[in-house]
Amino acid sequence: MILACNTASAKALRNIQQLDLPIQHPDRRVLGVIRPTTEVIGTYSKTGNVGILATRGTVTSESYLVEIEKFFPDLQVFQEACPMWVPLVENGEYASPGADYFVKQHIDRLVAQSPEIDTLLLACTHYPLLINKIREFAPSNTTILSQGGIVAESLADYLQRHPEIEAQCSKQGQRTFLTTDSTEDFDRQATVFYGQPVQSSHLPL
Repeated sequence: MILACNTASAKALRNIQQLDLPIQHPDRRVLGVIRPTTEVIGTYSKTGNVGILATRGTVTSESYLVEIEKFFPDLQVFQEACPMWVPLVENGEYASPGADYFVKQHIDRLVAQSPEIDTLLLACTHYPLLINKIREFAPSNTTILSQGGIVAESLADYLQRHPEIEAQCSKQGQRTFLTTDSTEDFDRQATVFYGQPVQSSHLPL
């Protein structure tokens, strides 16, 4: 079984992989989204200047700076925290005129750090829903990267290299959605991300 983790910091993820799983679930693996992205991000930039658009927690952790340094030590990386973007998405305002101010504000702040930035990474799972507005306000020659496709390719490659793990994956196509929050709110928001109707079950803590 392979789980994709996008909230744990690099250090927390390593602890899960190296300390927790070998004892509690030795047959399982947890794959993060930061590593696959940082392994390739430098190949998209011609100027050697990339920008990270992320939540405040991600920016503060400097997880992307640390990981990118391992693969592209000469790359210049600039970060911008966008604390209003997740609420815009979760409240269904990602396509509204009201979102323009906040999207433009943070892109302008990031680009102001270096006019040579030619690659932007959307380092949050919510941000792709703002892609149309991000394209509108980003410089026209900017490459905009979303983690989803990169992580999916990395996962496929991992399964090819580890057939013993791939063999444990179910091929029956069953999906179960569980939430500790309101199922009504979760279903509404998850349907937007998933692109299909979602019906979840409540999981009490």
